[in-house]
Amino acid sequence: MSFDPVDGRRIGMLTPSSNTVLEPYTSAMLLPFGERASVHFGRFRVVEISMSEASQSQFTLEPILEAAERLAEANPHLIAWNGTSASWLGLDQDRALCAAITERTGIPATSTILAYDALFRSMSVTRLGLVTPYIEDIEIRMIANYAAQGIAVVSAARLDDTGNYSFATYPPEQVGSIVEQVAKAKPDAIAIVCTNFRGAPIAAQLETATGIPVLDSVAVTAAHCLREVGLDPAHVTGWGSAFRHASGLAPPHAP
Repeated sequence: MSFDPVDGRRIGMLTPSSNTVLEPYTSAMLLPFGERASVHFGRFRVVEISMSEASQSQFTLEPILEAAERLAEANPHLIAWNGTSASWLGLDQDRALCAAITERTGIPATSTILAYDALFRSMSVTRLGLVTPYIEDIEIRMIANYAAQGIAVVSAARLDDTGNYSFATYPPEQVGSIVEQVAKAKPDAIAIVCTNFRGAPIAAQLETATGIPVLDSVAVTAAHCLREVGLDPAHVTGWGSAFRHASGLAPPHAP
């Protein structure tokens, strides 16, 4: 029997240009599905995370839409913006972006922060622990946005790095030590918010140690995308409970 590529679900992901974490991690997460799922990436320029004009201009619409158009040429069933800028720019930023991607390409679109929003709602998260590599100005805006969603950040820790490439240089053990610090406040969940940060490989271990769901951005995005294309995220193990929690959401839209 010849292989029919139409049988597989293709997930397209828009990726910050300086990100070196999300592509290998996401590809590894999808391995249990074999030929039933594949992930394909398109990049646009992101090299700094701060509140400077230069940094914020990286998230203007047209460069992202151009990258989405190129990614759409691979005929994905879904396009996801695999980045966390809406955590400080606001959910409406990603809602508008996803609508624009769909209008431009005809393909359903989602994002990391919209995936978090769905997960927090399904888990009834009202007390959140926050872990990021970002600077204080970014963290302050994130906490305010979560408050507007009815979520109190009861403990937060950051690395005060404006990198983006540099975020990937912190080893999982260092990320884990920050998570353990935040866990002392006993939040409903801990969010590791950055898709170029190495939290996913140790999320399950941290959950066992703390008894608290540890929701890494790369894992949350992958789980949400799998569910949106009609595949059960619960088949993915070893990367934290985000996949199990995403599996329990209401049935996805038909791809």
